[in-house]
Amino acid sequence: MRDTTPLEVIDVAMARQLLLLDITAVGNRLVAVGEQGVILISDDQGESWRQAKVPSSVLLTAVQFVDEKVGWAVGHDGVALQTVDGGESWQVKLDGNQINQTRIHDLNSTIQQWDENRGNGDLSLEDLEYALEDAQYALEDGASVPLLDLWFTDRNTGYLAGAYGMFLQTRDGGKSWQSADHLLPNPDRFHLNAIHVTRNGELYLAGEAGSLFKRDGSGNWYQLDTGYEGSFFALQEGKDQLNVMGLRGHLFRSRDGEQWTQERLPTTSSINAGLSDAQGELILIGQGGLLLQQQNGTFGSLKAPTRTSFSSGVRVGQQLILVGEAGITRVQLSNNPQGERS
Repeated sequence: MRDTTPLEVIDVAMARQLLLLDITAVGNRLVAVGEQGVILISDDQGESWRQAKVPSSVLLTAVQFVDEKVGWAVGHDGVALQTVDGGESWQVKLDGNQINQTRIHDLNSTIQQWDENRGNGDLSLEDLEYALEDAQYALEDGASVPLLDLWFTDRNTGYLAGAYGMFLQTRDGGKSWQSADHLLPNPDRFHLNAIHVTRNGELYLAGEAGSLFKRDGSGNWYQLDTGYEGSFFALQEGKDQLNVMGLRGHLFRSRDGEQWTQERLPTTSSINAGLSDAQGELILIGQGGLLLQQQNGTFGSLKAPTRTSFSSGVRVGQQLILVGEAGITRVQLSNNPQGERS
């Protein structure tokens, strides 16, 4: 990794104004991650924050908790961090050099067994050999590929996705990882920006150039067609449909995960994330302070105290706790008065 030095503790008031890219709720605790490896914790619904102990200072892009003790965060240089104490302290469990070595090993194995695995992932032998060459160059260049999202279904089973088609999986809680990007029909290695596992266990990946992939019941991957060729940044499940969203206000919805319909929105700003309530109504978060709330099937704008971009958010009671370019921002939902900076 380029930088695995422990993070020097930054003044919390300053830290919560840094670029933050993701936030999650685990029990009554909020955990946010972002620039300089900062991980912030709040136990009072976002009123006050403190820093966790982090062994790396690379930009962190995503965070998820399996339960109230075990969580993961990922970021640049292929860094994956794990906590087993609810986010108070973190340990490096994977880095870009290990990822490159894993890719080389797994691609070599796949190529050697090509006759048995012919057609897997719709990649040709030439594609696999090119991917192996690319992995060997990446090993020489060092740990540079960012991880962009993660999803753990339980303490053992997890997935990581990233730039240049990076995709990994673990079945033993991160003790070992398997490279799976060569199983995807993604020969151009488009960036993979989002992972989602639905309530019924269906696994989806979304990324640039309209990339949207689904894993079937046999474990094979195939590409879905929405008719859109721009980048997707997030997947969000509603009450009875799955939503994929991205550049220039594009939102597509599907009830069966196969056929997709575009939802016309009153914005051309890019959508970075979405939230849904128990009724399946969405709140969309994005560039330039974009906040759209769905009510009775119609989207309307919410007022925000900043025009800077939002990356992620959680709903806590009648307020949104948002993270983005301006750090942490609170927005009241009750009658939506002008939001309050945290």
